Amino acid sequence: MPDHPQHALNELAPTGRLRAAVAVGAAASAVWNTRDAANGELKGVAADLARAMAEWLGLPLDLIGHKSSAAIIEAADSGSWDVGFTPVDAERKKHVDFSTDYFLGDSTYMVRAGSTISTLAQADSAAVRIVGVEGTATLRAARASLRNTTAQGFAQLDEALAMFERDEIDALALGRESILSLLPRFPGARVLKEHFLATGTAVAVPKGRPEALALVTRFIEDAKTNGTLRAILDRNSLSGAAVPPLGSRA
Repeated sequence: MPDHPQHALNELAPTGRLRAAVAVGAAASAVWNTRDAANGELKGVAADLARAMAEWLGLPLDLIGHKSSAAIIEAADSGSWDVGFTPVDAERKKHVDFSTDYFLGDSTYMVRAGSTISTLAQADSAAVRIVGVEGTATLRAARASLRNTTAQGFAQLDEALAMFERDEIDALALGRESILSLLPRFPGARVLKEHFLATGTAVAVPKGRPEALALVTRFIEDAKTNGTLRAILDRNSLSGAAVPPLGSRA
């Protein structure tokens, strides 16, 4: 475990514990984590990175589950978390500061079994019903790309998935890895090849904590070079995902 300046640790984790906010839902990705039904344990890339970060810092860990990455950002000024794991976009940079990227991915649509939609252009039709998770970078980008239809937002992923399951919508806007993790649940559903958003996922810290940000960024960069990040991605069924280059920032 490396030595860390005490003043930087105090700025990062003022309670003496690392409080890490992660998104919890039915999908699994570099952002979304799932909860083990048997023991309640959070499983996923973000949860594993938080555990590794706490060990690297020499701090006890509190994992705090949120209904979405949007909910994490909304709580940034509440003092309830020290680090949050979310995709990066311009809107979020107004509220938090981000480390370098720990994942690079894209967002697209999952379409129902039997759907004739195969391109983004075909999805952008007045007859197509699109939903996503409100406040997320994915839904903001989807809405910005649409000209002929709109995308409805829900507070929780489970609400959108319930509509998809009932065939009440035509397309679900979500990160590609999340969609791939959901496909077995929806036989015949497909993921579009094109994407409307490509961005990084990183660790957020509340604004005004420069030493905390530097410490978190150092952890992410170290995790890239010492194999920690590669092992976490592999363990969470993302062996096909590349580790982002050193210094990569969305």
